[in-house]
Amino acid sequence: PYYVDINQILFLEAYLHSSDPNLKLFVDTCVASPDPNDFTTVTYDIIRNGCVKDSTYANYYSPYSRMARFKFNAFQFVRSYPSVYLKCEFVVCRLNDYSSRCYQGCITRSKREASS
Repeated sequence: PYYVDINQILFLEAYLHSSDPNLKLFVDTCVASPDPNDFTTVTYDIIRNGCVKDSTYANYYSPYSRMARFKFNAFQFVRSYPSVYLKCEFVVCRLNDYSSRCYQGCITRSKREASS
């Protein structure tokens, strides 16, 4: 466990270990939960489908395309949950493939019209 105070800034870094220098790492989704085995019932989205959901989230410059750096402020769900667990999903793409998921940024799904 990593212990932090409420509102303390958490800095995270993910690195893709590969001999291929032409890869890019993209932070797609990061979800917090008070239960390390359940990321669907009680959750808090920090970033989802590349869309920032937490106002304290920010990406940081990385000197390597295979590295993703970001930060957000620590929080707690409610007083009954002493811990917060993170589950992050990353996408790996070809560097400079601007049609790939890594370069699309935030993806919002369009809503379908309900018909009679």
